Amino acid sequence: MRSLWQFIVALARELGDEAAYARHLRARGVPPSGAEWRKFSDEKMRGKYSRAKCC
Repeated sequence: MRSLWQFIVALARELGDEAAYARHLRARGVPPSGAEWRKFSDEKMRGKYSRAKCC
């Protein structure tokens, strides 16, 4: 039962970008901040919306 709960929490963190943000911070070696969250969000949105869509 405990492992199921851990899986659910990990899934929620992935869906909510919390885990991705933590990886972003670790990769850059910076502390969490509002400015860093903005950089993370901008990079994510730029990547998502810069890809051309067909038809």
